[in-house]
Amino acid sequence: LRKTDPRYVILRDFAKEHLPEDDLFKLANVCYEAIPPVLQATGKVKNPWPNVDALSGTCMQYYGLTQEDYYTSVFAVSRALGCVANLVWSRKMGLPIERPKSMDLDALEAIAK
Repeated sequence: LRKTDPRYVILRDFAKEHLPEDDLFKLANVCYEAIPPVLQATGKVKNPWPNVDALSGTCMQYYGLTQEDYYTSVFAVSRALGCVANLVWSRKMGLPIERPKSMDLDALEAIAK
């Protein structure tokens, strides 16, 4: 069975501790409890559980990042920092630099067959 994104669970626990009375968090929490069972009952949804994005905006709003246009940028920066951290660890461990080969569509199709 699929289940809730572990990042969502961590963020939800954080929100329960630090912003339990926030109206937007209360709404997100009610949605978390009410929507997945309804979606499961339809039998048409493979994974009705929320991912971290379902709550991250609530936390950003609470802490003052009220311009939703920047949420994607914050996500992209955090993803980039994760990639950079991975590269740093690879260098520290003496792993070779990864240089993927450039492949055209015909080569990819040949591999897929």
